[in-house]
Amino acid sequence: MGKWKYPLLLLTGIGISNIGGWIYLIALNLIVLEEWGSPLAVVMLYVLKPFAALLTNAWAGSVIDRVDKRNLMAALDFFRGVLIGALPFLATGWWMYAVVLIINMGSAMFYPASMSYITSFIPRENRQRFNALKGLIGSGAFLIGPGIAGLMFMMGTPEFALYMNAAALVFSGVITLFLPKLEMELPVVTGETNWQVIKGDWLVVWRFSRRAAYVMVLYVMFSSILVMTAAIDSLEAAFSKEVLNLSNSTYGFLVSIAGGGFVVGSILNTALSHKLHHMYLMGIGAVAVSLGYLMYSFSQGFEGAAIGFAILSFALAFATTGFETFYQEHIPLEIMGRVGSIYGLLEGMLVILSTVVIGVGAEIVSIRFVVASGSVIMLGIALILCVCSMKVTWKKDTGREVLRM
Repeated sequence: MGKWKYPLLLLTGIGISNIGGWIYLIALNLIVLEEWGSPLAVVMLYVLKPFAALLTNAWAGSVIDRVDKRNLMAALDFFRGVLIGALPFLATGWWMYAVVLIINMGSAMFYPASMSYITSFIPRENRQRFNALKGLIGSGAFLIGPGIAGLMFMMGTPEFALYMNAAALVFSGVITLFLPKLEMELPVVTGETNWQVIKGDWLVVWRFSRRAAYVMVLYVMFSSILVMTAAIDSLEAAFSKEVLNLSNSTYGFLVSIAGGGFVVGSILNTALSHKLHHMYLMGIGAVAVSLGYLMYSFSQGFEGAAIGFAILSFALAFATTGFETFYQEHIPLEIMGRVGSIYGLLEGMLVILSTVVIGVGAEIVSIRFVVASGSVIMLGIALILCVCSMKVTWKKDTGREVLRM
């Protein structure tokens, strides 16, 4: 148990942050809707997330790989906590959107920093189990977070919930400071400008991408599946209410089924993490997720949609664990921050583009057509990813995986 002392501490901080994230999301939506009285004002909050990635990821990796990851993660928690605590005072003006954008920029920077730290901190043989536990905590937050937010609304107001979320982030930052300090910093050459550093780092990522083309092709394919899920999810409420004619309460129950499927998948994934190879988790999991979306898109009522939601959320727990472990195994630690940030920039651009395309398509053609088309495209990518991921061999004499065509 001693060797899991610090990993469990890290998971505790992640859990507190995840639960706080759900409280923040729900509370902010309610505050904006009450203040502005417009669904468009709420939609703009969701547009800010990929936009923040566009503003941040071009340079964030250059910072991440050159500073202490533990201190950076703690600083980002403190920074976001202070800004979230200030949001209730800004809800009456457009300044609120600027602050939310900055908060999202901090979150966009936090993910690649945490992945780099986890990879350095967690021994190779324990990474898949740690990722499975992290997924389990995320699924638990999906169920617990909204419930805690509801209790806070009963005790006070959405503004009170934001203050609690700010406190949770500060507490998470304090926990992070108790973790070991792991240094793998890169020096900046004296005389180089910030632009020269960033340009040099882009060239480093480009050279690695060419040298490890097969790895990055798999990375981009899985990222494309995540992009498609984000685009299809943007029409989830409209599809459920306008196409399937579900009531608000029935739609809420459908979302709960998705949460339950993710929890069950995370529990099973954690229990079997030492027996399942991460490449199979990523490939087969992606196909199962796509089949769930396909079933959902062709459903005629609540039952079919519920089965589709249960399948896709169950499989998503396995697929994301496989992908995160794949990322940690095949991206060199010394450039992990830069690779994650730069490819995250590409993913953010694709999310915005695909969401716009699928939204326009829903207006011009029909919601069902674009959701079904997106699901078919996702399945096609997933099948190619699955076949490619099966071409992994295990080289026993070195104990490392070898990717080959």
